[in-house]
Amino acid sequence: MEDNGTPEPSRRRLGRGLNALLGTGVMGGTDATTIGDQSVVHVDLIERNPFQPRQEFDQAALNELMDSIRQHGILQPLLVRSAGGGYQLIAGERRLIAARKAGLQEVPCRVLDLTDQQVSEVALEENLKRQDLNVLEKATAFQDYLKRFECSIEDLSRRLSLDRSTVSNMLRLLELPESVKADLHADKISGGHARSLLSLKDSDQQLSLCQRIQKEGLSVRKTEEAVRELLAESGDLLPMKKKSKSESTVVELTPHVLSLRDQLRDWLGAAVEIKLSAKDRGKIIIDFGSTDDFERIVGKLHRAA
Repeated sequence: MEDNGTPEPSRRRLGRGLNALLGTGVMGGTDATTIGDQSVVHVDLIERNPFQPRQEFDQAALNELMDSIRQHGILQPLLVRSAGGGYQLIAGERRLIAARKAGLQEVPCRVLDLTDQQVSEVALEENLKRQDLNVLEKATAFQDYLKRFECSIEDLSRRLSLDRSTVSNMLRLLELPESVKADLHADKISGGHARSLLSLKDSDQQLSLCQRIQKEGLSVRKTEEAVRELLAESGDLLPMKKKSKSESTVVELTPHVLSLRDQLRDWLGAAVEIKLSAKDRGKIIIDFGSTDDFERIVGKLHRAA
């Protein structure tokens, strides 16, 4: 991996740091044959990465990779580090599993000298780029990193070049009831649905609405509307005042306004609605689920101002 460009001073993404990490020289390994900057290692000497966020692998995709390896071999070496007389995987678990299924006895590896924290960050960075990694697996990996290395959400978000609210909101998914998390893990509801449910304080309401999402096929937007209705009924959300005749006209949102609304949702990490009463007049409604969430949103708006 080479990076011939000039690093951007305003964006220190972990990926750029990984280029430096993965550019380190190869160390001599146990029972490994070195070829150029690679080592050929027996598969039985490689143990799983303990920091791997992914717990489940798609079997159909693994079978396709196995067929490719049988036909073309492993085109990209695995990343490992020396550990206890053998090796510990850093990156490339899918390739290792597929290689074993294909019957390979040895695989090409690059042996790097990385700390536990660096290995954890490599695993996070590699898997964050994969859209098929479940949000709960990401959240669990974030939580494990914070506890294991005793760092703050700010530290983790900075090292991964993620917005703090992105990390914080993902961690909050772990607060959902177990059955809701099971449905999220099984992709019966989406991450957007789950984040909407977090605005409800009552776990029974969360469970009930989760079941309704699946039964009625509610979109994320419809789920957000249902959440606001439940909050209003319970007194946790003040109902909007009755509109005057001049305000009662509903103005359809243009694609540009919808795009701005979605950008606000991503930036604030919260449910956002824009209601227009005229072509150039309207309201922005931002939901928050707790005092901490409210202070986070206000702080973000204050810094932007």
